[in-house]
This record gives sequence, structure tokens and C-alpha cells, in this order.
Amino acid sequence: MFDLSSIGLAWGSILMLVMMIALLLTGMQLAFVTGFVAIFFTLFWFGPDAVPLIASRTYSFASGYVFLAVPMFVLMAALLDRSGIAKDLFDAMKSVGRKVRGGVAVQTLLVAVLLASMSGVIGGETVLLGILALPQMLRLGYDRKLAIGTTCAGGALGTMLPPSIVLIIYGMTASVSIGDLFKASFLPAFILAGFYIAYVLIRCKLNPALAPIPSDSDEEDEPQVSYFKALFFPLLSVAVVLGSIYTGIASVTEASALGVVGIMISAIIRGEMSLNMLKESAIATMRTCGMIMWIGIGASALVGIYNLMGGIDFVEEVILSLSGGSAMGTLLIMMVILLVLGMFLDWVGVALLTMPIFVPIITGLGFDPVWFGVVFCLNMQVSFLSPPFGPAAFYLKSVAPKDISLGEIFTSLLPFIALQVLVLSLVIIFPDLAMWWK
Repeated sequence: MFDLSSIGLAWGSILMLVMMIALLLTGMQLAFVTGFVAIFFTLFWFGPDAVPLIASRTYSFASGYVFLAVPMFVLMAALLDRSGIAKDLFDAMKSVGRKVRGGVAVQTLLVAVLLASMSGVIGGETVLLGILALPQMLRLGYDRKLAIGTTCAGGALGTMLPPSIVLIIYGMTASVSIGDLFKASFLPAFILAGFYIAYVLIRCKLNPALAPIPSDSDEEDEPQVSYFKALFFPLLSVAVVLGSIYTGIASVTEASALGVVGIMISAIIRGEMSLNMLKESAIATMRTCGMIMWIGIGASALVGIYNLMGGIDFVEEVILSLSGGSAMGTLLIMMVILLVLGMFLDWVGVALLTMPIFVPIITGLGFDPVWFGVVFCLNMQVSFLSPPFGPAAFYLKSVAPKDISLGEIFTSLLPFIALQVLVLSLVIIFPDLAMWWK
């Protein structure tokens, strides 16, 4: 058997990268690409006796207790998708959008914040807002790009606001407290949402034609909604999940289970729960979590083998040499790498492939890994909206009117991407924005 280690670590790293790119270009899923490359390097770098190391590495990933929180929060999002809770919540917030120019866009962003605080998953939230908010803004004569950008960017807030699945995966990978990550991300997430709202209001103030104020006839056409029914259950769910985590009453995993029970009880009281709804939600949850699990298995195997090859030390040397040993320069290089990877890979893959390598470097430079988790999450916010493969844009396209092209969606998102980069820069320059709670 050919001994691949004879080519050296530098050429081995290049070969690994080339193999991954080539296999991804064939259309193979990332989970199988990373798994195949991991097995290939295990066999030809270490020999067949090292194969059990892959099983050991993947088992340690899949058996993590905190990983149980992921399917719970995904199930919460799936139940929200199929209940009328989100629609009633949007209708109840309509008073916000009645008398203020750009108010319906602000209403959309406020609902996005509440939905993000209930589920932590962007796919369902973006689709929900695309169904509820986008048609209404277009019907009222809102500027198309403003309406599209607000809906799509608002739907992606689930990556930042607790209980974000991105933060949970980061916490597992970096071995840091997920509760601390939730506390740290709280303020930056609200700053980002506040920037979105300020942007909408300022643009509409400067150019009133972008967002006409709804007329009395528009108000008459809209159904009356019970504010108690619409607001009580969502706010109670947010209070139970986040309150139990922040006060230390429950762990993240326990709080996620409480959230699922709360949403199910809400649906039962509202008369919306059915066996079919539960079945569809469970299937959707298994599909999403299966994807995350497979990517995690492949990525953890690949990173484990690369670590045994000495790859983490090699990457650290390369990055430090490029940055001249500067801590801030090293951080900026990492940000660029994450931004580029985020344009082409799923965030799960980016997190699991890079964080085991980046976090030890970051901690060695004296940075707080909890703060870096917030920075990473903000970076992934940008990737969710960035072309060519920004997933939020594709989610919105699936429910948007047919005359709205993918190109128009990405163009509409440019101002919001700029705001994301601005908030990312602020958190890097002023770490206390994330570490305020310490």
C-alpha cells in the first residue's frame, strides 16, 4: 500500500483540499465527501489499523448529550410552521405597521425576532415570513427590493438569537458552555435587528415612495385577531425556554424539551394539534437532524484524522506566518476564510471543519472562545445571505411570487449584508458587546 505520508504535510493538506473540491463539484453531498476523504487519508497515511479511530471520533460526536437539544429546537420550528401561531402573531403586530411609514417592514422584523427566539432555525422562519409578510408588503405598494430584503434578512435572524442551532453546534465543537453562548449572543443579535429596523425607517423617511402608509380600506380588509391568543403563547414559550436557561433552572437540553411541550400545548389549546401535523413535524425534524448528523459524522472524522496528521499545528503556523504573528491579523484571516467557505458550504460543515482548528488558535492568542462563538455566528449570518449559495435566498425563492428572481433576491440583500458586516466589525472591535454579562 502506498504510504501517502511520504509527500509531507503541506502537500497532503493541498491534496486533501483538492480532493474535497473535486468531489463537491461532482455533486456529492458534503457529508459523504468528508467521510470518503477521511477514510482515504486514514488508509493511505496511517494504514488499515487506524480505521477504528474514525469510529471512535464519530461516536464521541454523535453521543454528546447536548446534541439532544438540536432535534428539540428543530421540532419546535416544525410545529410552528404547521400551526397558526406565526400567522396570528404577525396579524397581532399589525398595529405597529399601521401609522408609521415602513411600519409593515418593521412589523415583519419584530415578528422575525419573536419567531427566532422560539425556534433558532432559519429555514422555516424565512418561509413563514415569505408567505405572511412579503405578499402583504407587495400588495401595499412597498418597494420590491426593500420588501424582499427585509423578509429574507429577518428570517435569517434565527442564526443569532438564542436558541440558535448554530450556537449549539459551535458550543459542542468548541467545548464551551452553550448557556454562556446564548447570553453572549443576546445583545449583538438585538443590535443587528435594531440596525435592520433603523435602516428601514431611515430609508422610508428619506424616500416616502418606498413604503406607502396603508389606507383605511386596507385595514378593513384585514381580519380581526385576538391579541391574547396571538401573543400569550409565543411570549410564554420564549420566557420558558430562555428564562429557564438564563436563570439556571434548566440546561439547554432540558429547556429545548420544555419548549416543545409548550408549543404542543399551545397548539392543542388553539385546536390545531392533529396526528397528521405531529407526523409531518416529526418527519421534517428527522430530515433536518439527519442532514446535520451525517455532516457532523463526516466532518468530525476528517478533522480527527487531520489532527492526527499534525494538521492543526500546520494550519496554525500558516495563519500566524501570514498575519505576521499579530492576534488581530490572525483573527481577520480566519474571518475571510469563514466568509469564503460560507459562500459555498453549509454552515454545519463550516463549523465542524474549521472550529476544531480555529478555536485552539484563538484561545492560544488570548481570545475568549465564547466571544469567538458570537463572532463566528455573525460571520455565518453573512453566509446565509451571500451569493452564490446563500440558503436564506433559496428558502425565500421557494415561496416568493414567480416574477421574483434569485438574482433580484440577492441584490435586495446587499444593504442587509453590509449591516451584518458592520455589526460583525463592531463586535470584533468592542468585545464587551458580547461579553457584557461577565
